[in-house]
Amino acid sequence: MRRPEPLFSTRRRSQQFVVCRTAKAHGAAGGCGVFGGGLPASSVTSRLPRTRPGWTGRSISVPAEVAEKEEQEVAEKGPKPAFSAQSLLEAGVHFGHRTSGWNPKMRPYIFGRRNQIHIIDIKETVRGMLRARQYLGRVASKGGIILFVGTKRQAAEPVREAAEACGMPYVTERWLGGTLTNFRTIRSRLQRLEELERLETTGELATYSKKQQSRLMREYKKIHRNLNGLRTLTRTPDVIVLVDPKKERNVVNEAKILGIRTVALIDTDSDPDHVSLPIPGNDDSIRSIRLVMDFLSDSIAAGKAGLPQESKKSDADQPKAIPSIG
Repeated sequence: MRRPEPLFSTRRRSQQFVVCRTAKAHGAAGGCGVFGGGLPASSVTSRLPRTRPGWTGRSISVPAEVAEKEEQEVAEKGPKPAFSAQSLLEAGVHFGHRTSGWNPKMRPYIFGRRNQIHIIDIKETVRGMLRARQYLGRVASKGGIILFVGTKRQAAEPVREAAEACGMPYVTERWLGGTLTNFRTIRSRLQRLEELERLETTGELATYSKKQQSRLMREYKKIHRNLNGLRTLTRTPDVIVLVDPKKERNVVNEAKILGIRTVALIDTDSDPDHVSLPIPGNDDSIRSIRLVMDFLSDSIAAGKAGLPQESKKSDADQPKAIPSIG
């Protein structure tokens, strides 16, 4: 007679144990039964193989020569990545939205749920970040323009800092309809912004009446608030990096019309099919957004570092061939 399979496999118990430790580290109470097994944390840990206290994972001591060789190999490989699984967990990247508002297309990126909150698979987040780093680095090395977009209150400051760090245009206020599809008008408004700034710096503004000065200053503040981050956008961008495509649906629609690829930090309530390269993660936490945006900004800066200085000056306004996402 065939022996029935156990209800809980060793692999499942180990996954529950890891998730329970993660939940306890973030202050979550109770067991880990909501992750599919129905077992409390005590029963899960009691079934796992026990190890003696203080065990470091090595059964024998390592000779000094071998340890020095390992340190030398690590030093030759270069610096460590800008993030780790622990830093992602501390930033809360794995927290999704409530289960009642999820998008079923995000199922491959979800690890489980707890207290009616979806838990995003950290492995999928890391995979998306590494793919985005490789792709954005190639685009930046060819002189491409990458536009950062984040109009949410939580995303405005991290997105602006990341874009300024790598010298790319950004939008952190209201997205004006037609920013991409009606780019000629946007460029004319940027020229108007430069004209108003020239009036103020040269002192010519003082020659106008007070009513005209007030009108011109209101116009200047409005244009500066909405278009100040687009000064370096001399043509339509090659790639758009955005936060929360559900919030930035107008950006996604214009990018689809023009065939512009998008890289997005996407939560469990959005549709991943609307973006070219999704990065599953928490798009409502400032720490989570800052961690992902800084990582992508460093990748773009590293790609621009290999760009020849002559190419930056002479071919800045020429469109480049954009590599495909691999």
